[in-house]
Amino acid sequence: MTTPSLPPATLAAPVETGAPVQRVGTIELFFDLVFVFALTQLTSLVAHPHGLADYGKALLVFMTLMWIYDGYVWLGGNVEFGGERQRRLIFVAMGGFFVMALSIPTVFDGGGLPYALGLLTVTSIHALMFQKAQNSSAQAIWQIAPYNFGAALLVLAAAFVHPPSDWPLWVAAVATLLSSTFLGRERRFQLSPRHFVERHGLIIIIALGESIVAVGGGVGELALTGPLLGYGVLALMLSALLWWTYFHRDDARAEHIFLHANPKERSRMAITGYGYGHFAMVCGIILIAAGLKVGVAHPTGHPDGIGIWNLTFGVSLYLLGDVIYRRSLGIGPGWVRLILAAVLLLTIPVGLMYGALPHLLLCVLLLTSLLWVEAARDPLDN
Repeated sequence: MTTPSLPPATLAAPVETGAPVQRVGTIELFFDLVFVFALTQLTSLVAHPHGLADYGKALLVFMTLMWIYDGYVWLGGNVEFGGERQRRLIFVAMGGFFVMALSIPTVFDGGGLPYALGLLTVTSIHALMFQKAQNSSAQAIWQIAPYNFGAALLVLAAAFVHPPSDWPLWVAAVATLLSSTFLGRERRFQLSPRHFVERHGLIIIIALGESIVAVGGGVGELALTGPLLGYGVLALMLSALLWWTYFHRDDARAEHIFLHANPKERSRMAITGYGYGHFAMVCGIILIAAGLKVGVAHPTGHPDGIGIWNLTFGVSLYLLGDVIYRRSLGIGPGWVRLILAAVLLLTIPVGLMYGALPHLLLCVLLLTSLLWVEAARDPLDN
């Protein structure tokens, strides 16, 4: 990977981190398989919602799931997973995540208790394994662990409360997690920049891969007509364009800046850009996957309106998260992307009137135009 051209202020020597892990290990990739399944479950939850409440439920579940999953990304840059004990603990954590994923469809019903117990399991292992870090992260975990356990206990309490009284407990759990970032509890953690950047790039790839799987799941045993195949190809093109917005130089620029940032700046980039920004991007991809899953089943004729809404808001939310990520890392303001996020909302009437296939084609054309405009403005592409 070539080093991108950056302002002279960013070309200082890399700042030492004290975090030993530099690249992603195979056990972490295996760990991601459970996360893929969890995203599939969330996609199914919002593909055919019964109302706005289902979106609220999915968001609350997503925030608790994504938070602790991202916590394992931070863990992976501080602790080697090469020993047998560490691997056993990771496999136990995988079991906890798998229970959480299985419980997602009924988490606000009979699945609330299994989800909460899985969350408590992965939270406990996360705190335990951080104690093996050979740097300040071993002590820093106790700045964040009370918030993690507090949120998990609130989710556990919600499992014993009848709806709708469980909603305030779930909201309180998410608020507890987010409050730790407002108080700067992450400051003493050490980060391995290359590992951290690569790991979050893999999260985006995993999410985009799930969107492709969702299209296949939407096809099922339907006859492979021309419109259906056309929709499938366009869906793949949409995922490829989203990949391009993230991995065409932006990830290299982000890694360079992240590597050369001082520890305080790096911590805030990690929370804002790789935390909030990536949360929004993955959430957007889940909505995209849900929209594509519905649209591919009815590419022509009168569309299922929820598929149009999910797809449009998903792409817009992804672009919004991407702008947060770009601004946090200083790799570009992203005004063109922000404008496109708003313009995409104007395509909803087109989809509702003419169908899912023309709507998807229009989204693909708009994203392609975005990349052309950015290429014309970026001297590195000329």
